[in-house]
Amino acid sequence: MDSVSQLQEMIDRAKRIVFFGGAGVSTASGIPDFTGKDGLYRQKYGELTPEMMLSQSFFYLHPDRFYAFYREHMLHPQAQPNAAHRKLYALEHAGKLAGLITQNIDGLHRQAGNRYVYELHGSVHENRCIECGRLYDLDYILHTEGVPRCRDCGGVVKPSVVLYGEGLDPYVSTGACREISRCDLLIVAGTSLSVEPAASMLAYFRGGSRKMAVINRESTQADSRADLVLRGDIEEIMDAICVKDV
Repeated sequence: MDSVSQLQEMIDRAKRIVFFGGAGVSTASGIPDFTGKDGLYRQKYGELTPEMMLSQSFFYLHPDRFYAFYREHMLHPQAQPNAAHRKLYALEHAGKLAGLITQNIDGLHRQAGNRYVYELHGSVHENRCIECGRLYDLDYILHTEGVPRCRDCGGVVKPSVVLYGEGLDPYVSTGACREISRCDLLIVAGTSLSVEPAASMLAYFRGGSRKMAVINRESTQADSRADLVLRGDIEEIMDAICVKDV
């Protein structure tokens, strides 16, 4: 039996699937994998690294430079859900997928229709005034120049994404850990599990009769614990899965 057939059998048997995904899920939608060997995070911009420019302190000290970098490298408004996103929606719609945990900030899982989404690092689609709290969508950021300001109070509008130096939302992280601990099949895909604290969440997976499948082009920290490891294109592998109603 080939590996995709094994994954299909695991999905068919499972009653409560949780998907834990990273940047590799969205590369087929035209969004680059920032942490790959040729990714954004491997580059330098003068004396600054991307991690510095996407930090909480840099945002408050240099909001103009932050937004110039953020708009150029982090926003992909034309991106659309790919076959992997659509198959995950089909799994949720069929009553198989109980939770979808993503490290991505692109919002494509929600755009595909999924409701049970835990966006660990936030979303570019939500932006909030740091003074009065008014919310703004991505379209507002795209149609402003320089540092976006609140229409009500003039305060700086900050993306609701987790910057370096910031902690995860406790409600989101707690919910994600709860789902991992309760699932009978955990699918880890498109992530090297090199970013903390998200990677440590897999410690809540209990194993035993429960199964774990890993889908990634390169090796991950979870490979040794997985019941099945698939090397290849995530979109192609997920698209090959047949979804059956419960």
